[in-house]
Amino acid sequence: MSQVTEFNEYRQRMNEKIMAADNKVIKRFFNLDTNTYQAGALDVKTKEMLGLACSMVLRCDDCIKYHLGKCHEEGINDEQIYEVFAIANLIGGSIVIPHFRRAVEYWEILKDEATTPAPLHHHDA
Repeated sequence: MSQVTEFNEYRQRMNEKIMAADNKVIKRFFNLDTNTYQAGALDVKTKEMLGLACSMVLRCDDCIKYHLGKCHEEGINDEQIYEVFAIANLIGGSIVIPHFRRAVEYWEILKDEATTPAPLHHHDA
């Protein structure tokens, strides 16, 4: 299983478990997060780049992976993503560098998976 698939499946599985607890405050908080990244005065692409830069400065690898995935979905290219990386490193300082390295690794995996055809399953053949 790829890192991207593993990350996304774990996140979804745990979010479902969290939502099943039916805690009103947690549900509202998660909903606020969802609504924050929807298009408004800023488009989704810009918001995801902001989320990525902030996540890097705060050094949250899970958040970085999530926003990298969303940036990839939004069609952000290498030149754009490296400008986001530059801003995050400038604002966060040298302590961001290990997270930057992992972000670059994950970005490359996202791109590779997008260009590699999925393997055929027995029922597909």
